[in-house]
Amino acid sequence: MENFLTILPNLIAVQEVAAATTKDIEEAVSAVNADMGMLWMLISGILVFFMQAGFTLVETGMTRSKNAANIAMKNLLDICVGSLTYWLVGYSLMYGDTSNGWFFWSGLMQGEGADLFFQTMFAATAATIVSGAIAGRTKYSTYAIFSILMTALIYPIAGGWQWQGSGWLTDLGFIDFAGSSIVHSVGGWAALVAAFMVGPRIGKFVDGKVNAIPGHNQILATLGVFILWLGWFGFNGGSQLAWGGADSIAASTVVLITNLAAAAGGLGALVTTWIWYGKPNLPQTLNGALAGLVSITAGCGNMSAIGAVFVGLIGGIIVVFSIEIIEKKLKIDDAIGAASVHGVAGAWGTLVIGLWGIDGDTGIGLFNGGGFSQLGTQAIGVLAYAVWSIVLSYIILKILKTTMGLRVTEEEELIGLDLSEHGEIAYPGKRQRG
Repeated sequence: MENFLTILPNLIAVQEVAAATTKDIEEAVSAVNADMGMLWMLISGILVFFMQAGFTLVETGMTRSKNAANIAMKNLLDICVGSLTYWLVGYSLMYGDTSNGWFFWSGLMQGEGADLFFQTMFAATAATIVSGAIAGRTKYSTYAIFSILMTALIYPIAGGWQWQGSGWLTDLGFIDFAGSSIVHSVGGWAALVAAFMVGPRIGKFVDGKVNAIPGHNQILATLGVFILWLGWFGFNGGSQLAWGGADSIAASTVVLITNLAAAAGGLGALVTTWIWYGKPNLPQTLNGALAGLVSITAGCGNMSAIGAVFVGLIGGIIVVFSIEIIEKKLKIDDAIGAASVHGVAGAWGTLVIGLWGIDGDTGIGLFNGGGFSQLGTQAIGVLAYAVWSIVLSYIILKILKTTMGLRVTEEEELIGLDLSEHGEIAYPGKRQRG
């Protein structure tokens, strides 16, 4: 007994040391995970920044060479304007305090570090979607004002409904992991409204006939899609917002799911055009891959691998039909199919979570045991983002059309926006086609 009492203090001391050591290890692991999470967000934000180069190449390659410098200037404007306006007011409008779940505010110049940087890149993406749809006939000054309002007002307020954490869509249980609706549909529906209000390019619709206006460089467009595909790994994977332990597994799975959907989307459009047109069509296949990426963006954290393949595949098929309908039935000249790729495919990708989405191993969709509940919630979100973007875009563009005008003169359009809007051309010298 005496020996036990002698060694008891030593045993207690050993236990205290072990407890302290365990606590220290847990704190060290937590600190490392936090640092890795910040690094992952920074790298992902850099990848999303690089997507601006992809958008520039896609939009340039799919439109006429006489407007190439103008498109480059619009995409450069988007990242410059988006970075400043989102830092100044956008972040606060999206992640600020709220008392009603609809509007948010915490003052000017909110956000910091990796979080602000990452979120800023999303705002710039929403703005640049509009650029391609209205290529070749829109005033640069008018576009600049719309880009400011998109990144400072239209996108951030609606984004807060879900991503702020206390928004009304969050309370409903709406799911949009990385922004099929929040980013892409908002930009896509704005692009549709803009294309409608600006009007078609000269020669697009003549005597009821739809005339093709081919892009000048499909290789540039293809390279642009590859860059966007790469950047999307950061767009979706970075939206995990953390790295380490279970977060590492989740983020890695999101990247895998994203790639599967993109591949399926490209094949879906390829096969569809092969059957419909008689030959596989490159521009439509490129849009199919992008549609696959947009389609999986909402559900990349709530989809099995097989589910992701079907999401992308159907998205790639849908986009081909959507482009044809908007152009030939609605007679709206969307120069690169932006409304279909981002608006329509974004809506599809958001809704499909309610069809065969999962939460862990549990089905939450109509087709896998989850019932109608999630589908109804997803439909409310899709409708809310569509109405918000369409109404605000129309009001803003109507004011701009009345006060400044939306499009250049016929003479300026015919000579090209590179010369008429910027006094320069992207490809100087004579060009010969072999």
